[in-house]
Amino acid sequence: MRNILIIGAGRSSSSLIKYLTNKSVEESLRITVGDVSLESALAITKGKDNVSAIKLDVFKKEDREEAIKNADIVVSMLPARFHIEVAKDCVKFEKNMVTASYISEEMKSLNAEVEAKGLVFMNEIGLDPGIDHMSAMQVIDKIKDNGGKMLLFESFCGGLVAPESDTNLWNYKFTWNPRNVVLAGQGGASMFIQEGTYKYIPYHKLFRRTEFLNLNGNGKFEAYANRDSLKYRSIYGLEDIKTMYRGTIRKVGFSRAWNVFVQLGMTDDSYTIEDSEGMSYRDFTNLFLGYSPSDSVELKFRSYLKIDQDDLMWDKFLELDLFNDNKKVGLKNASPAKILQKILMDSWMLMENDKDMIVMHHIFGYLMDGKKKQIESSMVIKGDDQVFTAMSKTVGLPVAMATLKILNKEITSPGVQLPIRKEVYQPILKELEEYGITFVEKEVPYLGYNPNSIKG
Repeated sequence: MRNILIIGAGRSSSSLIKYLTNKSVEESLRITVGDVSLESALAITKGKDNVSAIKLDVFKKEDREEAIKNADIVVSMLPARFHIEVAKDCVKFEKNMVTASYISEEMKSLNAEVEAKGLVFMNEIGLDPGIDHMSAMQVIDKIKDNGGKMLLFESFCGGLVAPESDTNLWNYKFTWNPRNVVLAGQGGASMFIQEGTYKYIPYHKLFRRTEFLNLNGNGKFEAYANRDSLKYRSIYGLEDIKTMYRGTIRKVGFSRAWNVFVQLGMTDDSYTIEDSEGMSYRDFTNLFLGYSPSDSVELKFRSYLKIDQDDLMWDKFLELDLFNDNKKVGLKNASPAKILQKILMDSWMLMENDKDMIVMHHIFGYLMDGKKKQIESSMVIKGDDQVFTAMSKTVGLPVAMATLKILNKEITSPGVQLPIRKEVYQPILKELEEYGITFVEKEVPYLGYNPNSIKG
């Protein structure tokens, strides 16, 4: 039996574990799932053959090393900042490794050792990053192989709620880590290039510089810029491209309303609020508004943000209970961002029968035989239920497929890497089609820009 160690039993691990256990007999696999919560590991492995659960705290050196030594390959589904301790042990004990996270500078620094030992450290092999890289490179390489020259590349992705489960005015529910949603866009300006001109959007302007998208009969969406789109020019081999932009998809109207939280300062995670535990939601909202002995919190809120009482956006904030004097924050000395997250989780968590939805959309502009052409490629995936969500499938399945292909020596090029080579993306994208994860491509007239964009 060949041993696969999966560290982390979060929601994105369900499809990963299911895939590998379904392959365990024919591929002679033994899967061990380790988590700091043994209860979580047992819950996600219950009733599955050739799989076991262990309690594993990655900060306990002896336990971590023992688990990694006993594995043939290690899959880390931990938060990105925790991968490095696992990675160092994988180098030490000469184990291949797979993660769904962005390659950190610390991970990148291990590349020389990883290559010298002939190891494969596959990163960014989930959804976004992951399927976005693979599906983009498949089309980019096809265009180049046919003699085309890339002029434009835009890529968008979003984790949303499926239309049949869309029951709030924000048209949004948490389908992944709520904290990451609250902190999205912080830490520096979003950077991209448009028609040869560099553009920078500071955080306080990010949610008012959006782009509208109509996706193959699935409705109208909007997108705001991701952090650094410029680095993908070299990653994708598009150093001379005139337009390069990556964005996050939401339903129309979300960004305008979210911008209110940004302008008020409610998404700030840099300081804590004293005595926040006993504070009401109304008290919290009032913290960010001017003092008035006569005006209500509601009136000050609308006046400061110039929101009319009959504006749908006003109803969105009422829906969140921001002005409720009976609901308590219940978090001791919390930051504004943590308190906002708590308030949103009251309203935006998926219910038992809710389904999530992943939307991805690429735009490729290129020059072929002297003519400018454009391709649009879209993927829309719905979850099955609360366990096998669309997020779980699109993150977990490519991780599982890459793990098995590395174990079977179908992927052999060593180094700390992401899935941009044909050796990796071709077989994985083909296999993903068997699970309904497919892209619809169509040729459209070349524009070179989106007329519905105000991002530039």
